[in-house]
Amino acid sequence: MRLFRKTTDVSTDKPLSQELLLESLPRAQERTRPRTEAVRVYVRSGAAPSYRVDILVVGILSGGTSSPAAKAIDKAGKGKLTAVLERGDLAEKFRAAIEGAAKMLARGPGQHAGVALSDFEVPGHSMAWHVQHAARILADGAYHFDPPASINGHSGGPEHGARAIELLIPGKVTHDLELAAARGVAIAEGMALARDLGNLPGNICNPSYMAAAARNLGREFGFEVEVFERAQMETLGMGAALAVGRASAQPCKFIVMHYKRGGASKPIVLIGKGVTFDSGGISLKPGANMDEMKFDMCGAAAVLGTVRAIARMALPVNLVGIVPAVENMPGGNATRPGDVVTSMSGQTIEILNTDAEGRLILADALTYAERFDPSCVIDVATLTGACVIALGHVTSGLMANDESLANELIRSGENTGDRAWRLPMFDEYEEQLKSNFADMSNLGGRPAGAITAGCFLGRFTKAYKWAHLDIAGTNALSGEAKGATGRPVPLLSEFVINRTSAAARGAA
Repeated sequence: MRLFRKTTDVSTDKPLSQELLLESLPRAQERTRPRTEAVRVYVRSGAAPSYRVDILVVGILSGGTSSPAAKAIDKAGKGKLTAVLERGDLAEKFRAAIEGAAKMLARGPGQHAGVALSDFEVPGHSMAWHVQHAARILADGAYHFDPPASINGHSGGPEHGARAIELLIPGKVTHDLELAAARGVAIAEGMALARDLGNLPGNICNPSYMAAAARNLGREFGFEVEVFERAQMETLGMGAALAVGRASAQPCKFIVMHYKRGGASKPIVLIGKGVTFDSGGISLKPGANMDEMKFDMCGAAAVLGTVRAIARMALPVNLVGIVPAVENMPGGNATRPGDVVTSMSGQTIEILNTDAEGRLILADALTYAERFDPSCVIDVATLTGACVIALGHVTSGLMANDESLANELIRSGENTGDRAWRLPMFDEYEEQLKSNFADMSNLGGRPAGAITAGCFLGRFTKAYKWAHLDIAGTNALSGEAKGATGRPVPLLSEFVINRTSAAARGAA
């Protein structure tokens, strides 16, 4: 599994400083399994007409007006670019244009490509912003899922596509621009890990595999990883999470990653739903498209991917990544509709539907997060089909108990194109979670299903600032392009980058 292939191997067991990041990230080969490799993306100063590469990408302004670089290329090419323009094949937005270039470069014959980045200028944004986001999109565009040899007997990606991409800018290449390019690639590598984990079949990527992936990350970047087994989870009182995985032959795991580079500051806690396969349990799902329930751990994959990106960037932050990993299966020991379980918080839950399982494992993870006295907690989950109905496959759902945190996440999503839309948490929705036999039920009925699921989680978050991202519609694609997307790694990475930048400004 790789983001690209055949790059120079540079391995390290220690977190990278900013200088080492710039030096080694474009060539770094991930040793965590699944393995990812980065296409080289870097910044160069020069003029497009004299730029010697296999493929050169230039921009066309909205309305068909050529940029200076495009005009020069058209002249040198004796009007060939004009002929392309007459087809009407134009991109009007920065990200759409760079995404189109990334797809073309990934399948084209050229190995060395250049992108005239100044042609894609977005008013109001710095060149560093352009470089970081272009680098991330171009590197992610080179992603290729390479199944492990245990599945198909061989490994190795396609031998076409650009191996090195230079971002051509008109001015001086500064340290900040080099760092921006390195950060963009780091985020793309985090996305690649998240996509790899999501794309693996459930018989390989089970809770134990998720735990091993987290441990490998810890070894590579030098941070502590704890993995609690079923007995330890029972001691902690995680009755809600354990109820989900009771019937599976795969043991439950509770994974905690401790990235500590922020001194005495309070940590950011990221929690990812890790249902490695969701059959629905006794409340069995319909058979159609059930194979896609291997993607039900994409929240957990996104947390692992974000932790990897943050560690690769060596950001000065304290970050805790929590993954409750279980498999939801039917069986003689399965939890039944009507059962009542006691969560780690002491609150009791009547389980009306065993397919509303993600909120059960998150409830105990949210309670566990209290011990870290966090600055904020963000959970990420493929939680409800109702969110797909509400927002489709374009936007993730966002709910929060704090206005400023919600606004930060919305801005991070808008800035990266990995957008989220806020849903309400009015008190009236709480009525739908009432139970005659427990403190609450795990199902609020069909009306406002995404919202009542978020309200359920909110009952376990009274001790801190909290936000919930429902990525049920954005975590993966179906059809011919079936596969995990790596979202919301860009949003979460941007959020952490912004938090560290704000902390640095406050300290200065």
